[in-house]
Amino acid sequence: MTLNGPQGSHVGRSVAGATVGGSEHPTAVTLLALEVALLALALPGFAAATYLLGLTLLSRRSKAPASDAGSSLRFDFVVPAHDEERGIAETVRSLAAVEWPTAQRRVLVVADNCSDSTAAQASRAGATVLVRHCPERRGKGHALASGFARSLADGFADAVVVVDADTLVDRNLLKAFAARISEGARAVQADYAVRNPDAGWRTRLMSVAFSIFHGVRSLGRERLKLSCGLRGNGMCFTRQLLTEIPYDAFSIVEDVEYGLRLGAAGHRVWYAGDARVHGEMVASAAASASQRRRWEDGRAELRRRAPGLLLSALPKADGIVADLAIDLLVPPLARLGTYSVLGAAAAGALSLWAGHLVAALPFFGASLAFLGVYILRGWQLSGTGRVGLEALAYAPVYLAWKMALRVRGARQGQEWIRTARQGEAR
Repeated sequence: MTLNGPQGSHVGRSVAGATVGGSEHPTAVTLLALEVALLALALPGFAAATYLLGLTLLSRRSKAPASDAGSSLRFDFVVPAHDEERGIAETVRSLAAVEWPTAQRRVLVVADNCSDSTAAQASRAGATVLVRHCPERRGKGHALASGFARSLADGFADAVVVVDADTLVDRNLLKAFAARISEGARAVQADYAVRNPDAGWRTRLMSVAFSIFHGVRSLGRERLKLSCGLRGNGMCFTRQLLTEIPYDAFSIVEDVEYGLRLGAAGHRVWYAGDARVHGEMVASAAASASQRRRWEDGRAELRRRAPGLLLSALPKADGIVADLAIDLLVPPLARLGTYSVLGAAAAGALSLWAGHLVAALPFFGASLAFLGVYILRGWQLSGTGRVGLEALAYAPVYLAWKMALRVRGARQGQEWIRTARQGEAR
């Protein structure tokens, strides 16, 4: 379009693009390239946020199975422990207090390469202790494999329950597992919650985050009869399952690794949202950094398998494996949220520059809206009320901390790296 001034001279805009009132204006080709690039960046995040929204909409709690089902089952608790003398006795006592006949349950503590009195403390509290010294094969995965082998060899238990050494459990834990096993489950995951939410803003924020990641996702996947995945703490496996698929997962995220193997073999992990295990979380930045780095490094290793898993699942219409692969491909919430915010800002700026709404902006905006619904549902499930909302206000601080962590973080090995607990010297 050409505008004629009083002298008939040309002022203003050329479609090819030179100037607008004497200022530079983007060419149509440049605009198109930028819009296409932003749209390509927006779609993966939009797909991930849509997946999370779908699980959110399906996260209504289902009626729990009858609690008296499977009352004849026998259970072994397997507790992997490395230098846990401070809290192991309390965990053993918590397991001893579950509502289940004493003759139908045992507590096996695997004192793995310990240099303290973990074994003595566990034995004094009433546990059967397996002392394991094997410096060349250290780590939770090896400790679990040892505990499972002992349980299978003894032939006492119909099912094995994994509980971390810093954990307290709900008294109905075995009832919830038995009810689902009686309905056909071979692997069950309890709800995993934070034991010490009031230790600091990090643990309060983690309490909400656990409800988001463990609660919302697991409830949605359970409603679809998919595998809720394994969380490392509060896992239950039947004897038949461990015999059919021997446990040989030894990576940093051995739980996720074994969950993928179960899915590939056609077994889904059922979700027992009516029973909780409460694990102690760290409040200090240094301890949190080590813990978070190990977890994310482990997930990143397994994420490389996800495209292959997805491609193998699609021709067979294997929903369990496809969902497990998608779950791995979804970025951590902090990263996905940051990505969507930055993308929306870039798309908004480009819209102002171009003089029209660019196609990517609605997708970035929808992603942020979907994530907001997902987060609010997790907060609702957490039951933290006003305190939980206040903790969410620290999310920008947490995001900045995580970004710095990624920049300076080194990769961790697979063996035990014990995280300092609250009240301990680092």
